[in-house]
Amino acid sequence: MEFSIKRSNPEKQLSACAVVGVFEAGKLTSAAKRLDQATGGYLTQALTRGDMPGKSGSTLLLPAAPGAICERILLVGLGKEKEFGDKAYRDAVRAAVKAVKATGAREAVLYLTDVSSKKRAAAWRAEQAVMTAMEAMYSFDRLKSTHDQPATAFEKLVLAYDKAADKAAMEAGTARGMAIAQGMNLARDLGNLPGNICTPTYLAEQAHALAETYALGIDVLEQDAMESLGMGSLLSVAKGSDQPPKFIVLNYHGAKKEKPVVLVGKGITFDSGGISLKPAAEMDEMKYDMCGAASVLGTMQAIAQLGLQLNVVGIIPTCENLPNGRANKPGDIVTSMSGQTIEVLNTDAEGRLILCDALTYAERFEPAAVVDIATLTGACVIALGHVATGLLANKQALANELLDAGEVSGDRCWQMPLWDEYQELLKSNFADMANIGGRAGGTITAAAFLSRFTKKYDWAHLDIAGTAWKSGKEKGGTGRPVPLLVHFLAARSEK
Repeated sequence: MEFSIKRSNPEKQLSACAVVGVFEAGKLTSAAKRLDQATGGYLTQALTRGDMPGKSGSTLLLPAAPGAICERILLVGLGKEKEFGDKAYRDAVRAAVKAVKATGAREAVLYLTDVSSKKRAAAWRAEQAVMTAMEAMYSFDRLKSTHDQPATAFEKLVLAYDKAADKAAMEAGTARGMAIAQGMNLARDLGNLPGNICTPTYLAEQAHALAETYALGIDVLEQDAMESLGMGSLLSVAKGSDQPPKFIVLNYHGAKKEKPVVLVGKGITFDSGGISLKPAAEMDEMKYDMCGAASVLGTMQAIAQLGLQLNVVGIIPTCENLPNGRANKPGDIVTSMSGQTIEVLNTDAEGRLILCDALTYAERFEPAAVVDIATLTGACVIALGHVATGLLANKQALANELLDAGEVSGDRCWQMPLWDEYQELLKSNFADMANIGGRAGGTITAAAFLSRFTKKYDWAHLDIAGTAWKSGKEKGGTGRPVPLLVHFLAARSEK
């Protein structure tokens, strides 16, 4: 989809569809008022009839009216003016894009970016409009033999603005929104691919393609290299599959001598649970267990497009978790790259087994900070639902950066405690630690396990089990937390 910005008045702009906003109680936005005046009260007449109550996310399509040079007018409900905020703004843009798409119009002009959302700046409004529009337009049908293509395709959205002083900010916001949205789409595409296509080898191939396109450094370690490094924990998970594991390392150089931020993404391309086999119902969704890896690739693409001035390393340990005769068994003890031994009490707690070796590997970069991203625990879904990503960290300053980035991006996270008392639950009679701590506090004990491998740097953990994909009718990857990560890195870059 193509986006552009334009300083424009709706009554003077030729377009297939002019999109303007209406608050509850029939209050028109400034753009809607101008269009109403130009058409002799055409919009007011519709409101008076009760055709558009202004409820948040509602829409009303009106045909062309005398005095307007646009072919259609789309009224979008904004809800109560006093309650209008970030979510209502995104809901309005989403509803508008879906409604325009249904009309068959090829292009539209959006007059919503001048509507204040918590006094958000023009750059934020443009960015969020682009991201929301791209999300609304996304579909994944590449594996279908037939495609239901509309007679005409909605392909261009113009973001109108009123103040000349907003031009530069609108341009910057549009560029950032496009980069984030495209990174999210990459992450969603990878997550939506089935496990028989998106294998560890396929992820490595996509990383190579990304490196070639954006001039990133890349190194992919094969199994023999991992064995030489002593990655016994990661390799113990990979033993159960015929697919060879890969250890992908991407380097983005945007600054000269600064220490890098390291992103570590869990890349289990299919998780059966291993010998501790998962229930059959909804096991197909375990193709999404590599969404942490996908978000790292999407973020690396976005920051390369934006040219952020910092250094970033993306690490992706990737393999399958399957139950063959060589697979981990409950009670097995494995030795991690750090030298610490782990008793595998549950083979379905495999994500932490591959992440711990990746976190040890990250030490060699002398990182400014490390953030791992993983669909790690069902307990996080129980705790936070599908709204917020779980956040745990060994440095509060780093946690605060991520919390702030989540608020700005709309891709929010919620911090959970990482107190020493939780470490007691990981005790083992036979090894340095167990890989699970029981049902209670499952998200926290998983992070507590990982924290044992992050003593040498500032570290944060993002549990995206509840936010990386949707189930049900709208089943599919979400592309989260690419917006959170890009804003986190952009804020560091700007400093």
